[in-house]
Amino acid sequence: VQLQASGGGLVQAGGSLRLSCAASGRTVSSYAMGWFRQAPGKEREFVATISWSGGTTDYADSVKGRFTISRDNAKKTVYLQMNSLKPEDTAVYYCAAGAVIREVVTGVPRYWGQGTLVTVSS
Repeated sequence: VQLQASGGGLVQAGGSLRLSCAASGRTVSSYAMGWFRQAPGKEREFVATISWSGGTTDYADSVKGRFTISRDNAKKTVYLQMNSLKPEDTAVYYCAAGAVIREVVTGVPRYWGQGTLVTVSS
């Protein structure tokens, strides 16, 4: 499985961005997917995850109500819609894939993509 994240950029506080993660591999649609982020000088942290069917999602408390994760299995793509962005959301965002949601939530997904930088200015 290979993962390619895109959609990062510079946005003002209160603005929105949508990240995309394009996946390749025959069985990728059966994987749970997720997003992590790493801010400068900080450890990588879990942001959001979605089950293979899209029926189950989970979020870090810091983004609940502002971020929405979704997926389109036909396109093998996972999205992260980020609204009401704050300067503290500034980070490199990584997508990841795991056999089950627990792998993603606990920070040990099987596959990682490269990051995409999100910068939120105040």
